[in-house]
Amino acid sequence: MVEKGLINRLTNAMTHRGPDAAGYFEAESIALGHRRLSIIDLSDAANQPFEDVSERYVIVFNGEIYNYNEVKLLLNDYPFRTQGDTEVILAGYIRWGPDCLTHLRGMYTIVIWDRAERELFIARDRLGVKPLYYFKDEEQFIFASEIRAILATGKVKRKIDPTAISEYFRYQSVGYPFSPIEGILQVEAGTWMKIKKAEIQKQKYWDPAAKNFDFAYTSKKQVQGKIKELMLQSVRRRLVSDVPVGAFLSGGIDSSAVVGLMMEAGCPSPNTFNISFDESGYDESKYADIIAKKFNTRHTQIRLKPEVMLDELTNALDAMDVPSGDGINTYVVSKIIHQEGIKVALSGVGGDELFAGYSIFENYISLQQKRWLWKMPLVLRNGLSGLLGNGSKKSRMKQLLALPSPEIEYAYPILRQLLSPAALSELTILNGTDQRTLAQQLISKKSELNKLPYFSRVTVAEYLGYTQQTLLKDTDQMSMANSLEIREPFFDQELVEFVISVPDHFKVPVYPKSLLVESLKPLLPNEIVHREKQGFAFPWNEWMKKELRSFCETHIDGIAKRGFIQGDHLKKLWSRFLSGDPDMRWQELWLFVVLDYWMERNGIA
Repeated sequence: MVEKGLINRLTNAMTHRGPDAAGYFEAESIALGHRRLSIIDLSDAANQPFEDVSERYVIVFNGEIYNYNEVKLLLNDYPFRTQGDTEVILAGYIRWGPDCLTHLRGMYTIVIWDRAERELFIARDRLGVKPLYYFKDEEQFIFASEIRAILATGKVKRKIDPTAISEYFRYQSVGYPFSPIEGILQVEAGTWMKIKKAEIQKQKYWDPAAKNFDFAYTSKKQVQGKIKELMLQSVRRRLVSDVPVGAFLSGGIDSSAVVGLMMEAGCPSPNTFNISFDESGYDESKYADIIAKKFNTRHTQIRLKPEVMLDELTNALDAMDVPSGDGINTYVVSKIIHQEGIKVALSGVGGDELFAGYSIFENYISLQQKRWLWKMPLVLRNGLSGLLGNGSKKSRMKQLLALPSPEIEYAYPILRQLLSPAALSELTILNGTDQRTLAQQLISKKSELNKLPYFSRVTVAEYLGYTQQTLLKDTDQMSMANSLEIREPFFDQELVEFVISVPDHFKVPVYPKSLLVESLKPLLPNEIVHREKQGFAFPWNEWMKKELRSFCETHIDGIAKRGFIQGDHLKKLWSRFLSGDPDMRWQELWLFVVLDYWMERNGIA
């Protein structure tokens, strides 16, 4: 039997993810718990855990299945009792087993208990939008959407994983398969697992590097037409809801495209939200106003002082299930939208990954144009790197020149790093290797990656790295901390598969994300297309030296005392930062501040 009260402790730790209802199922050696944020079929009949009519199967599910009504039509012999997506998943599993996942379009983690077979089925969505962690030993298997829920059971030691923390310092987040806690692992995106008699069967059912879209990529006009079709389909899917759906509207290309397509998809006058500032350096409200007027949205402009970020800082840090060097902006925006009575909001996040909107795409192409450098003997390349001097950019170039080649599996981990291996060795006693994590993942996909266009290689690397491990985790943990569900149209399966297959010559950005913009013409006005990209950029560099100095110093001093940190060296770098040394970047020091806060709050040794 499962220890009495354990499942309650687990679900109570995630009340913020589902404040509308709580449910429990316990039978012999298994217990399932669920916290519900009611979006589709608001009736109590759709609460979870949910049992099928035979009471053989029990499901708990986090996320949304956008095409559940289409799938439901394929299951017309099942006696449905609800109008939601949960029962459709369960009926699909009863009919097709794990193959039910091929029919589902959405973001999800799914767990189904088969009482007859005494078998547990677990699945995570293709792109890893929704998280799932687990801990197992000889006696138990514990899983949850958040690490702190697993810790709340009291069954796992609160001890950091050195390999995971090493990766955190390099990439500002922890990647698959690890978590910051020793023994707690991530379920891989696009995989399912079956657990029976303590044996685990695992299978990957979707891989962005291995997908080819059946399309004749000959005409630019045809490519653009297909992108428009798939974008509209993706947005239409994500409007499925029994509560009002809003949208983030920064006034940039991606969020503006989503809002315009919402209207085309049959959502007249959508609710849009923009955070504006008195300070012109941060304010994008005039661009959001252009889009709001063009599409006649019910627009809410919320004016903030940048200092509000400081007021919300500890709330945002408290919301972090896993430490991250980013995400505080998402917390503040999500909180405000939730206060406006919105439970679901569409976001333009993901457009940069698909349509080469980040500088990392240009940097990778530049390396390929200099491939001749890697034909030189290593000793000569080392000699060249010795002429580069110091600084983070020069350090990165030195590492790149030492690589066996500039291919994506070698270059991407360096192009995306914050702390170099050398800096990590100076500041910690961690080994600094990522060979079992991000780099190894890319190396394992080398043959598939080499078949892709160059831009698409970066897209796939981004999905495995920064996008999945930082961007999507931050979006999920910061929005769900405020009981807000964010849906991302750019992370649609068919759209992703198609754009990854598009040849490079269609993707070359004549101007930022030109392929996307021209595919949607005349949806976006020129004022939006050709504006300078801003994004949420706040003066953290100055705040850490002034308003946040005491807060940061407390946590710099705190983490300096921890056994895996070279405390004296860290304090010297902090002093150099305060004195204005241009080589000291605030992002790198902020990683130490956040980690100490997270460890202290969660009682991690």
